[in-house]
Amino acid sequence: MAYYDEKISFFRRQVVQKKHNESKLKELYTQRETLNIKADALRKDKLDEQVDVDRLEGHSLTAFFYNVIGKREEKLDIEREEAYAASVKYDVVSRELSAVNEDIKFCEAELRELHECEQQYAQAMMDKLKAIKSIGTQAAEKILRAEERISYLEKQVKEIREALEAGQAALETSNSILSSLDSAEDWGALDLMGGGLLSDMAKHSHLDEAQQQVEYLQVQLRRFKTELTDVTIHTDMQISIDGFLCFADYFFDGLLADWAVLNKINQSQTQVQNIQSQIEHVISHLTTLLSATDKSLENEKVVLNDLIVKATITD
Repeated sequence: MAYYDEKISFFRRQVVQKKHNESKLKELYTQRETLNIKADALRKDKLDEQVDVDRLEGHSLTAFFYNVIGKREEKLDIEREEAYAASVKYDVVSRELSAVNEDIKFCEAELRELHECEQQYAQAMMDKLKAIKSIGTQAAEKILRAEERISYLEKQVKEIREALEAGQAALETSNSILSSLDSAEDWGALDLMGGGLLSDMAKHSHLDEAQQQVEYLQVQLRRFKTELTDVTIHTDMQISIDGFLCFADYFFDGLLADWAVLNKINQSQTQVQNIQSQIEHVISHLTTLLSATDKSLENEKVVLNDLIVKATITD
């Protein structure tokens, strides 16, 4: 009987992986469609903002008007900031879209390799059923039902663990962002006290680090949400998870020159702390869910073992 159990266990793991990939792929297709629409809109914003900059830098009537009233440089600074912010947002979405496409390719490749696993699993179960019936036991159906329950619970455990790994990775990155912002805040305070060029450069260096990490965190948050596709969560938490996809948008609002002001850095810290709190809340829920699912899985394995032992003794 061990021979059948090994085959069933192998194909069952493949079936679990196939179903998980199918759910992920469905979510990824939806994300790709949304990101394509978003990228198109941001590309237009980026081009429009650059046109405004070019108009003021050139010899247009708009440039002449602001030059006459003595506010050309002030207006040009604002337009440059808006153009750069639009460019940053477009770059973030482009990286997200690239990451989603890579995930799609990976899932599709795995699914091609697993396309026959369900038939193989069904055949292995049929072979085991025949073997059990051949020795005259009446426990065949109970054993098969226990196998199916174990299969479902193993799938849940795998999905919860993968979601936890994604959440922990996002949490670590959010900690790194806070560290960079804290350093920028310290150098910014020194800059206000006359720290000079060195403190100003150090402050912006840490802000650059934070910007790069936020772009990476946005990709991680999207993957975290994807891993949660098959995990059952309550409605309030679902709303929180949906917010993961917009984090970079509101983080980069009011970017650039205003960031040099300490209260803007403080606002950015608050935004990161808020998303961090949401991540921790989901991780806590997943940890509790994993513990309960693990316990149920162990109980089902005990039930299955007892059924097999009884069937063997009976026969």
